[in-house]
Amino acid sequence: MTKKVVLAVIDGLKPSMLERAVASGRAPALARVMAEGVYVDDCVAAFPSVTPVCAASIATGVGPDAHHIPSMNWWFRGEERYVEYGSSFSASRQFGFVRSLTDTIYNMNLAHLPKDVPTIFELLDDADIRTAGTTYLIYRGRHRHEAAKDTALARLATATLFRHAVYGPRELFYADIFASRKTGCRGQLGMPGVRDQHAGCVGSYLVEHDLFDFLLLSLPDNDTWSHRNGPHSQPTSIAAADKQLERLMHAAGGPDAFLEEHAVIVMADHSHAAVEMGIPLDAAFEDFAVAPPLAARAGADVEPQVALCPAQRSAMIYALRPEDRDDLVPQLVETAAELEGVDLVVFKRGDEVVVRSPRGELRFGKGGDLSDPRGEAWSVEGDVAAVGARIEDGLFLSPDYPDALGRLWSAVTCPTAGDVLLSAEPGYEFVDWGGQDHVGGGSHGSLHHSDSHGALLWCGIGPDGRHAKDQWTLRDVVPMVTQHFGLEVGAATGV
Repeated sequence: MTKKVVLAVIDGLKPSMLERAVASGRAPALARVMAEGVYVDDCVAAFPSVTPVCAASIATGVGPDAHHIPSMNWWFRGEERYVEYGSSFSASRQFGFVRSLTDTIYNMNLAHLPKDVPTIFELLDDADIRTAGTTYLIYRGRHRHEAAKDTALARLATATLFRHAVYGPRELFYADIFASRKTGCRGQLGMPGVRDQHAGCVGSYLVEHDLFDFLLLSLPDNDTWSHRNGPHSQPTSIAAADKQLERLMHAAGGPDAFLEEHAVIVMADHSHAAVEMGIPLDAAFEDFAVAPPLAARAGADVEPQVALCPAQRSAMIYALRPEDRDDLVPQLVETAAELEGVDLVVFKRGDEVVVRSPRGELRFGKGGDLSDPRGEAWSVEGDVAAVGARIEDGLFLSPDYPDALGRLWSAVTCPTAGDVLLSAEPGYEFVDWGGQDHVGGGSHGSLHHSDSHGALLWCGIGPDGRHAKDQWTLRDVVPMVTQHFGLEVGAATGV
């Protein structure tokens, strides 16, 4: 019998904090999965290591060069406007709540994610495997779902904002906006602090009534807690997420009965790092004509030169006038490199990607005599110290910036990415368009290992040990699931 699969994504799950929660007895469900399965403490996030980019990589098995979700905030060249997926309440207000929500809930899946890049839901739906998902940024599947109207709150939301149907897994529960059936679970429209409880309620209902073969269980509240209280506070929010996994186990008759019928994957989309200082991009680029949130409207006094896209511990800068790009990009690079708190300045020059840091400049391209732990071949010139790397026996190793070449290449060659990409130094975060940062708390987004190494654990599925791969990344989960169900989709997922 092929076991059903639960893929639980605990947003921002930091390995050291998971270990602390397990050791203290606060996470018994996770402890059981860890004890009976395989634990990886350095699964590498996508870059930028922000939730939309990482969620897209988890759900598709490819990087941003293929899934085209470049960041939390980005400039849509075709529509000459910013896309804001919800960096903060204040940032969303700057771009208009309706626009921000529409981009996040509808456009991310139905327009921004290419139609020829299948999600895990689509791959399994096409094989007639029963799919299900709770509130998750990437939900696209083959089944049509109308907006829910079974509560007063849902009716208000669908009457004013969410009027259109979507395509998702067979069983879709997205906040209170979409619900494929009545479960009695309420999500308060996905408000932080109740999202995990809603997922646990829905998940236990689905387990009890045997309604899935594959369930993506999204547990995002750990991320919100860590942003506010710092990464070292995570054992409390990990314990709360663990309770929702316990609910699923109890719905099956207890942990033993649950694990007899279900394989489990638990993973982070990224990690978290402490933030001590903010980086105000707007002040640094005040000598340029910067597109404000509504600058693309007709009648703007000055044609903008650049778009600034802060995304927590990463940022992107777009040169908006194609005829000026060759002259403008070097100016943007020099300005960014002089900014306090900027660690890496990354851009494309011809067929190469260039990385500038206080430690030197590195240039690299596809193909060559060097390989990385993922088996990719590269040609490299310049200072490998720019990404804290060393070369040993033809192997490019960059422990401080894991999978540095592969992640940077994927990010820079993403068609929707900016012309210049930035990664912040440890302790720094870019202030968003709403003037918000997480100083005193935690954040993520950079290439650095502190917010790029997340937890990954599994049992009842996958290889017997972590050494099956020299370096695990988010892209490895889709193949693990599809192989479990006997599907051959390597070409579709780029692995």
